[in-house]
Amino acid sequence: MSAVREECWVITDAAAGNQRQALALAERLGLPVRPWVIEPRGPWAWLAPRLVMGAELALPSAERARLAPPWPRVAVGCGRAAALFTRVLRTWSGGLCRTVQILDPRIGPKHWDIVIAPRHDGIAGPNVLTPSGSLNPIDDEWLADARDAWPRLAELPGPRVGVLLGGPRHGIALDEAWTRAFIGGLRTVHERDGGSLLVLASRRTPHTLAAALRKAFDGVPGLYWYGAADGPNPYPGVLAWADRLVVTPDSVNMLSEACAVGCPVHTFAPTPLPDKLARFHQALRDGGLLHDLQADAPTRQPPLRETERIAATVRRRLGLR
Repeated sequence: MSAVREECWVITDAAAGNQRQALALAERLGLPVRPWVIEPRGPWAWLAPRLVMGAELALPSAERARLAPPWPRVAVGCGRAAALFTRVLRTWSGGLCRTVQILDPRIGPKHWDIVIAPRHDGIAGPNVLTPSGSLNPIDDEWLADARDAWPRLAELPGPRVGVLLGGPRHGIALDEAWTRAFIGGLRTVHERDGGSLLVLASRRTPHTLAAALRKAFDGVPGLYWYGAADGPNPYPGVLAWADRLVVTPDSVNMLSEACAVGCPVHTFAPTPLPDKLARFHQALRDGGLLHDLQADAPTRQPPLRETERIAATVRRRLGLR
């Protein structure tokens, strides 16, 4: 029988949101962490995690050689591509490797030791854990480190409003009409409260949206970060120094991380959202954690921090110290 390596493999694709969730959990399990970024080839990439036959051929030989004994005590995956490998690791290791899959794997959770999926996904089972949103590393220590790393943001006039831009997805256009209305609402807020704007784009943000915001608020104190050409990503500093956050309605990850900070969080969703996302938004609103763009909100609100609670449950169920 192969020996077990006392470490945790973190298996994800290249998506930053998947990596952040998996690492946030793995780093709380008390084991050395080894990350693997995988890109399976077709047909496994298209059918993951259903197609397991020949899964050892889904990766190039050099990457395949790395996924070999001694097996880790735990493997944490996030996303469908990772779900293929967390599923087969259970078999390849003869059950020595305990497996945790984050996000809905689109098949029954019985193929993993633990599945972690947001409550709005509607997955149930004895091995399913259901946080309200996505896992993330944000806590008081993380925010303090971010403030230390980005001290110049404290010099911007308050209130400092962080504006986190995602991108269009099915059922959410973020098109020209949405952009005009969003800018109009944001301008009303700035005229009312003053302060500065800290605008951050993501890889999914349309160029037209980013450019329109820069033009509309030219001369307003703050910063605009739209990619590597603008220097290091100030995202941690923006979360840490923001007095309030405005988040586009499309991203569960961004909304979850914003709500973990403890400042008021606003969004702009003038039309009905897709069902799952609508359930998530409503749960945040019911908890007093999410507000309309122009709504009055308390200066502080209880932070949504679920990662340590979920990690403690995983440690207990897997017999980790």
